Amino acid sequence: MNAAVQRPVFPFAALIGQAPLQQALLLAAIDPGLGGVLVSGPRGTAKSTAARALAELLPEGQWVNLPLGASEDRLIGTLDIETVLRDRSVRFSPGLLAKAHRGVLYVDEVNLLPDALVDALLDAAAGGVNTVERDGVSHSHDASFVLIGTMNPEEGELRPQLIDRFGLMVELRNCFEAQVRQQIVKTRLAFDLDPQGFRAGYTRQQEAYVQRIRAAREALAQLDFDDTVHAHVSALCIDAAVDGLRADLVMLRAARALAALEQAAAVTTEHVERVAEAVLMHRRHDRETRAEGDVREGEASRQAAGNEDAALSSPPSPSPSSPDTASGAAAGDSDWGYLPPQPAGVAQIKGVIPLNAKKR
Repeated sequence: MNAAVQRPVFPFAALIGQAPLQQALLLAAIDPGLGGVLVSGPRGTAKSTAARALAELLPEGQWVNLPLGASEDRLIGTLDIETVLRDRSVRFSPGLLAKAHRGVLYVDEVNLLPDALVDALLDAAAGGVNTVERDGVSHSHDASFVLIGTMNPEEGELRPQLIDRFGLMVELRNCFEAQVRQQIVKTRLAFDLDPQGFRAGYTRQQEAYVQRIRAAREALAQLDFDDTVHAHVSALCIDAAVDGLRADLVMLRAARALAALEQAAAVTTEHVERVAEAVLMHRRHDRETRAEGDVREGEASRQAAGNEDAALSSPPSPSPSSPDTASGAAAGDSDWGYLPPQPAGVAQIKGVIPLNAKKR
């Protein structure tokens, strides 16, 4: 896009009242393998503004928007049919996942996106690779990007199987503090009146964020977790009654990314505490409800197994005419579902007069 007509981006450093969202976005930028950030909140809470501001801090500064009407081919890529027909050679036509490499892939109203596209997004975001296998051709390419999905809960929720695969989640709320609202409005008006002049006032802060992200990425692999950190993560996840182990893995990676962002010498339980809410918000279950559900599932499984065993060990049902059936019925024993014959009514009908051969 031509820089002369490019829309000015609101500086990431100028965001007000969005500390949890800013932290989650920075952690995802440091470690894209976290699986992206899901931002839930009502309209007008600067969800897209924050996501676009993050893209400017990344090495490539790439911003890719996935429209709701996009096809799977448009997202993951497909064969270049024109090249196949013209040159009779196989050529891969990259999609939006390839374009978003080392940048930000933004999905507004992700809860309205078809499940198949959400699956493809999350697979690529977690693995950093996009693999396309179709029409006898297999192609893979790097797709390391920061996935940011936004949703308005008033318009529907994501399925639990999908929402759990987002690494972090932040829930934004309407601001009802007068001073904060006034400060946000004044800042936005100043940006709208003179975008370039406004951005110039945040040049140093923006550059500091760029340097912090770069340094954190380099330090990420040198940070490890001790047993105390592991034990604390396990305790938090057990207390939240989460499903599976994804929460444990994401919490450890998020704590490591936060430690790298702050140039800490080691990952501590304090880092874990500061990322725990973003990891558990969309995975937390009520322990009593979950325990009752597990008990009901266990009882249902045992009952089904008992019925199956009884069916396998039951003797064959005797025929209705056998003496055993009659004696059993007389003695009040079980008849294995057999019902005695019931009398049926007989209705008298008029005789049928046969037709002559000529009329047949």
